[in-house]
Amino acid sequence: MGRSFAIKVEKSIVLAACLAFVGLLGASGCDGGSSTGSGGSGGDVTGGSGGFGGSGGGGAAPPTETQGCTADVKVYASDVDPSVRGPWPVGAKTVTIEGLTTEVWYPAELGSDAGKTKVIYDLRQWLPESEKTKIPDEDTPVQECGCFRDLPMDTAHGPYPVVIFIHGTAGFRTQSLAHMEHWASRGFVVVAADYPGLYLADALDLDFGGKLPEDTQTILTALATPAGELSFLEGHIDMTHVGMSGHSAGGGGIKGFGSTPGVRVLMPLAAGGVDPGTELESTLVMGGVNDQVVDYQQQVSGYEEATPLKRLVGVGNTGHLFPTDLCWMTNAKGQDIVTTAQMYDIKNAQFASALFDCPTDQLSREKARDIVNFATTAALEEKLLCKAGDPFAELTVKYPDVAEYKEAK
Repeated sequence: MGRSFAIKVEKSIVLAACLAFVGLLGASGCDGGSSTGSGGSGGDVTGGSGGFGGSGGGGAAPPTETQGCTADVKVYASDVDPSVRGPWPVGAKTVTIEGLTTEVWYPAELGSDAGKTKVIYDLRQWLPESEKTKIPDEDTPVQECGCFRDLPMDTAHGPYPVVIFIHGTAGFRTQSLAHMEHWASRGFVVVAADYPGLYLADALDLDFGGKLPEDTQTILTALATPAGELSFLEGHIDMTHVGMSGHSAGGGGIKGFGSTPGVRVLMPLAAGGVDPGTELESTLVMGGVNDQVVDYQQQVSGYEEATPLKRLVGVGNTGHLFPTDLCWMTNAKGQDIVTTAQMYDIKNAQFASALFDCPTDQLSREKARDIVNFATTAALEEKLLCKAGDPFAELTVKYPDVAEYKEAK
């Protein structure tokens, strides 16, 4: 975790490590190394319990099936800018799926967040056991989520489409929190795990060799028949409408899921492209045009090799971590995760520093967050909620920092 000089110095180390565990994913996971995380910021919280369409508690019609999508979830998405936070308060649960520590964010009962305390995620939980006590409470970097622990799920609406997210090298399940809580607020159940051999603790232990596709399939299988800690989802999720996203090596991890039943949308971020698939209906490829870890041309190539419907969004003045919270995750003193790790001599922090591609003059967290939220939500709602029209029509008008936009239908 350092600055530009660290990226150059450590690039060969990162590439070797990356190849060691993402070789099975293809070239999209490595180009001078993979990266950590994906997300923009903790996200703005705008209440969330005022009812559908911001109308102050009017609710939605009883669920009926329209175009294969649940009408009462679709009704909110139909006329609302995809960058605007949705009407649902967001609940959060930590569960274990076949040994995988997994976070689930979901649409909660309207009004159930009143008087509740927001979830705070502490970076230390993703450090190796030997390192967890090195950073004192007052100096630990944290993420504040616009979500609330164990709220009752909104069972009056739905069933809700599902979005699976895979973090990048040295990342962790909440690394793209700003985007995942946003999706949940708009009527999606979002699932993200700490992937063995990929997440922060394993990276700092130099313990590579994860099985991203296999672990992801384990999650999909568990969601197909929710039981145990997932039983609260039973009857309330729609596994025929599934989207998947991943950042860097995590984007490589979703590459081959286009023929998996129910998977209709794939969204690799700073990663490359995806394989054609019999189930796949839409591909969104996003990248930072100034990425120093995975060259932006990999996103361009990934887009060109994809089959329609496909879109490419290149975000100007951004590095590898623009779709993550990692550049902006700080402690109470404003020190970022790199500075904190170095200050407390966290082992092998120099490895992670090579992935910390956060240019000092890059796009603000708010702008980066909003662009990613707009594009990803538009892609998800188009196919998983059957949103009519062209959901990307206003993208370049609203966001001049989008340096390149292409589509093929």
